[in-house]
Amino acid sequence: MPVTIRDVARQLNLSITTVSRALDGYQDVSAATRERVIQAAHQLGYIPNRAARQLRRRRTDTIGYIMPTISGHPSGGLVAEFISGMIEAASIKKYDLLISSAPEGGEAEQLLYHRWACERRVDGFILDRVRQVDWRVSYLAQEHIPFTSLERSADGQDYPSVHIDYLTCVSGLVGHLVGQGFKRIAFMGSADDLVIHSDKFEGYRLGLIANHMTLDPTLVIQSDPTSTGGYQAARKLQALPKPPTALICVYDEPAIGVLRAAYDAHMKIGQDLAVVVFDAAQGSQRSQPAITSVDQPVEEIAQQLVRMLLTEINGTSLPMRQLVIQPVVRFGIFSAKGGYI
Repeated sequence: MPVTIRDVARQLNLSITTVSRALDGYQDVSAATRERVIQAAHQLGYIPNRAARQLRRRRTDTIGYIMPTISGHPSGGLVAEFISGMIEAASIKKYDLLISSAPEGGEAEQLLYHRWACERRVDGFILDRVRQVDWRVSYLAQEHIPFTSLERSADGQDYPSVHIDYLTCVSGLVGHLVGQGFKRIAFMGSADDLVIHSDKFEGYRLGLIANHMTLDPTLVIQSDPTSTGGYQAARKLQALPKPPTALICVYDEPAIGVLRAAYDAHMKIGQDLAVVVFDAAQGSQRSQPAITSVDQPVEEIAQQLVRMLLTEINGTSLPMRQLVIQPVVRFGIFSAKGGYI
């Protein structure tokens, strides 16, 4: 017969309630008693009934991530690394990760959040692709559902988040490009209301100002998160009367299309066109000469978001609710001044 919680209580001469609360991690049970209970449960081979435990604690021991998509494609780069980091951090704390996807900003996305929230499918959410004013932030805050996010909305809500200092980074990159002789610097971004876009664009704008350059609206273009989108956007820039000599590409996948468009136009990467990409995609990493890449520790960020969320779920105060991370720039080899450097 399987070992029950009653057997563990009898072994230790404790009440079933005390054993149950010790296994569930309640703070009204001393650390010494909790350790005795855990050891006895392990020695006897007792396996708690997870469903009953969740019911008692009114928890699912599950966190949720709804991946935004555009035209069926993930709308952010390095999705696999992000999910891997969340899974690893959640599993360490014996939590599950529930994942789904929905078109970004659409009715299907709203219905999915509402359903998971109303049915209490998860104890909290991880958000990314945050907008300046994001309905998810307002909705989850109103429903008192814990959440954390990569990037932070501008609507004044107080919630834990990880923010990447793209503004300082991109401003410095513009200065680097100017220093290498590139004077017409284009910016390939995404939707204007996304925080991840607006921060990078603001860095681009401030970088131009710092280098006494005027922002040319014809050098600012949007692309969807695919290599095809990057290719089409790059071809439009090439068709300008004065095409760019450098391009800052907000996403990794479109950069592959940018490189292909440059190849088709018989342009030399690093000489005719300098390319800066965020979190270089596999294809762009193999570019010769190397492009400049802005990298962020995606898995570590995902793990940090999970840890922050679980702290919120457990009602513990966070020492720092807004964590700022500096991205790492890996400079390629390019110069418009006369050959590679």
